[in-house]
Amino acid sequence: MRPIQKSNKLAEVCYEIRGPVPEKARQMEEEGHKITKLNIGNLAVFGFDPPDEIVQDMKINLSNAAGYTDSKGMFAPRKAVMHYTQGKNIAGVSIDDIYLGNGASELIVMSMNALLNNGDEVLVPAPDYPLWTAAVSLSGGTPVHYVCDEQQEWYPDIEDMRRKITPNTRAIVVINPNNPTGALYPVELLLQIIELARQHDLIIYADEIYDKVLYDGAEHVSIASLADDLLFVTFNGLSKNYRACGYRSGWMVVSGEKSHAKDYIEGLNMLASMRLCANAPGQFAIQTALGGYQSIDDLVGPGGRLLKQRDLAYKLLTEIPGVTCVKPKAALYMFPRLDPKIYPIADDQQFAYELLAETKVLIVQGSGFNWIAPDHFRVVFLPNSDDMVEAFGRMAKFMESYRKRHGASF
Repeated sequence: MRPIQKSNKLAEVCYEIRGPVPEKARQMEEEGHKITKLNIGNLAVFGFDPPDEIVQDMKINLSNAAGYTDSKGMFAPRKAVMHYTQGKNIAGVSIDDIYLGNGASELIVMSMNALLNNGDEVLVPAPDYPLWTAAVSLSGGTPVHYVCDEQQEWYPDIEDMRRKITPNTRAIVVINPNNPTGALYPVELLLQIIELARQHDLIIYADEIYDKVLYDGAEHVSIASLADDLLFVTFNGLSKNYRACGYRSGWMVVSGEKSHAKDYIEGLNMLASMRLCANAPGQFAIQTALGGYQSIDDLVGPGGRLLKQRDLAYKLLTEIPGVTCVKPKAALYMFPRLDPKIYPIADDQQFAYELLAETKVLIVQGSGFNWIAPDHFRVVFLPNSDDMVEAFGRMAKFMESYRKRHGASF
């Protein structure tokens, strides 16, 4: 029989967070090995539970969740999102500007599907959350990666961004707080991005899913709050701030100057209708989450578990010779650098394979985030402190062995 081939649209798509190395880890688990998974921000498996009131509200409303909802979502949770945007100082948002989705991921793909024609370009950060690159490619567009500068706290390089704008560029993606680096962007930088978008008539897509996971008193400013003469599309949800990844409950907000985007918005409405609606149980969680006690503040504030684990992970990683890292100001991840003179890595996926095989620790190689060199990897700092000490201890021994095998010593 003739082989059935996958679509050529997938040629430029990768999602290494759940790619070949995690698949190898799954096989090892089936063989009886215990794997320490530092590859994915899945909070529940590390004991970070959603607030009880969210769980109870979903249980109470489950009997009312069997039918389709409005294609954009129920009124009450969308109203709660509208109030949330007002609290973030994003002006001019009405109920009709809010779309609920099966996580922000579904809405990111929808936003690209509605926009892009073959050959259109979208500026995406490097490193990025790889769904963005995949969504652009699957929609027929071309992702163009602008560099974030590790020497400048992983802030976007505005001049690199400027150089990569062409007549085909349609939009700029801003991931703030950033995954995978943990960077948090200052207002001055956001204003520079806005001015660039203004000069070239570009849409700004803002991924703000970690906007409450902030450390050391940091504050997040939504880029859409800083201008009203551009079109902004902002994404958020319950997955991270409320430790509810599996509820698949996210939202997308269209704001700013919308008069010239009526056709695009019609496309968004069409796609929202085609998928019928977001899952109803997850919608019931939104109003309670946004209006209730913000327990994330306890986790990231002084004495909080996430803060303590960030500090411990940073200490353990940077004590390994040849490993440096920008300490994250937000989110759940670190993106450490391996000095190429000490760790001459040609294939960072192979490096991740070897680390997994020898230590039973699962990471994601930097190329999985469209980083430009095989010298970085991403880890989460979600395991409890004892497990992190054990995992990073095994990693340090592997690094020592790797250095010796390649002629580097300390």
